[in-house]
Amino acid sequence: MKTDRWAYENLEVYVWEGKYEFADRVARFLAPLGAEVIRAGGLEGLPTEPRLKLSVAIISVSVIGAAKFTALDWEAVHGMPVIWVAAPTRENDPGRFPPEYAHILSDDFTGADLRAQLGKLLPQLLAASEVQPEIAELVAGSPAMQQLMSHVDTYADFDSNVMLYGETGAGKERIARLFHERHSLYGKGPFVAVNCGAIPDGLFESQFFGHAKGAFTGAMYAHRGYFEQANGGTLFLDEIADLPLFQQVKLLRVLEENVVTRLGSTLPVKLNFRLVAATNKDLREAVGQGKFRADLYFRLAVIELRIPSLEERGAADKVGLLQAFLRQILGRSGYEALPPMPDWLKGAVGTAYFAGNVRELRNLAERVAIVVQHDGLWDQDRIRPLFRALRPGAFEGNDRGVDWRTEVEERRRIIAALDANGWRRQDTAASLGISRKVLWEKMRKFQIADNEAEPA
Repeated sequence: MKTDRWAYENLEVYVWEGKYEFADRVARFLAPLGAEVIRAGGLEGLPTEPRLKLSVAIISVSVIGAAKFTALDWEAVHGMPVIWVAAPTRENDPGRFPPEYAHILSDDFTGADLRAQLGKLLPQLLAASEVQPEIAELVAGSPAMQQLMSHVDTYADFDSNVMLYGETGAGKERIARLFHERHSLYGKGPFVAVNCGAIPDGLFESQFFGHAKGAFTGAMYAHRGYFEQANGGTLFLDEIADLPLFQQVKLLRVLEENVVTRLGSTLPVKLNFRLVAATNKDLREAVGQGKFRADLYFRLAVIELRIPSLEERGAADKVGLLQAFLRQILGRSGYEALPPMPDWLKGAVGTAYFAGNVRELRNLAERVAIVVQHDGLWDQDRIRPLFRALRPGAFEGNDRGVDWRTEVEERRRIIAALDANGWRRQDTAASLGISRKVLWEKMRKFQIADNEAEPA
């Protein structure tokens, strides 16, 4: 998730000063970034339903005693995390600040201190919010992506749950959105994206199930959970493997009954949404290790698809993605057309290794865009050093830059052998001249799931 100026321009910061006067300072620090600062002054009048903007509260610890609420109460009711402001001497006092008070600023905080705290929270907020940046055009010119798009077209209009596998940053949410957009019914409803790895401890029930007014201390308003927010549309659960077992049980029950009851309420709400889940882990292996429930796995994995990594997609898709991101980024700055990209830059991007996949390539695109906006041209002397932040050898093409290509080729060779032998591991290992144990280790290394070539 990006935390650049776009995120700040869509950020609301609610300030409750208490005895510390810092609202003006917050407004001054955040004004250049475009965030909106709102004086809250208390619990009343704050939004509790999904908002068009991202939200964070900055609250003085001096209000805790009078208001009698905790950080968890606040986030459960208002759907926004809290950054607490305290005297420097109290900042690291575990007796004063238990684990739920994870984000604390000293009362003499600087602009850099504030931005550092917000930088930790914005990825979590974006992952759990319906608010998303403008999406760049889809690039799917490689054979691997063409095959994936064929599967999406085949299954998009079915109501069945979808399980997406792929490396971090490979674009799983983008494919989930395609399933949503191409469904004749659910595509007209909301798309709610949730990062299961970013759900704070103790908030699963409130965030997923919602709560009724008065359900617990500080619950001054009723709140719709993610299940209700996605009703009539698509619920995307990213990093599904990170859900603890006790939360998996609760998710399974909702999926089986298609009904949810808010905390503190006895009134069931009928649900009708499509679930798309994603992970970068092998769920079958997790089931075998007892880390993921088998019944939930079979409920989720009706349709299984794997998102190819950026290296599997190849140079043409890398160049196409860089151009698409640059058109999007520079377009916001008034560029009507992207200047023709020089061959040296296309070659550099095409041979570069992006460990973070599409997400890392977008990061590079933002840096290149800054150079283009500043100089008005493709300044090779300024752009060349940007590639040094990637894996060594990405720009110069030294021997280390060959490593990933060798691994991609070996992965393809193993999958071809598995296909030729009906995915029988013993026969495949024999045909490759290796032991079954070595084959299994290679399959785990390259994240090859059984029958990966065929969607369920």
